[in-house]
Amino acid sequence: MEDIIRNYFQAWIDKKIDAVRETFSEDIVYVESHGPVYQGIDQVQRWFADWNRKGTVLRWDIKQIAIVDKTAFVEWFFRYEYEGNIGECDGVTIARFNDDMKICELKEFQSKSQHDYPYGKVW
Repeated sequence: MEDIIRNYFQAWIDKKIDAVRETFSEDIVYVESHGPVYQGIDQVQRWFADWNRKGTVLRWDIKQIAIVDKTAFVEWFFRYEYEGNIGECDGVTIARFNDDMKICELKEFQSKSQHDYPYGKVW
């Protein structure tokens, strides 16, 4: 499962659309961190192609992966250029695998990559 996750993240950097069908089940439900939901492999593939026409993933660094049963929890840092704007965020992906070792459900959560310390930085 870890290799599947790593290969999928790398596919965004390489703009390798073939990875979508290699990674996800036909009935995938993919929830992006800012709200959009894609249902089924055709919608995920269309979104991947559309996004990569307008943008480029500059970095998608995996900080850690934990696997429990058939679910992977992935903490990451994401930096991108989209329609001429640079952005970045920290985030977490929860990916549930089916018996065929394809991801059948994926949810992303994000936070700002720049953090404030309202009471001062201790370490």
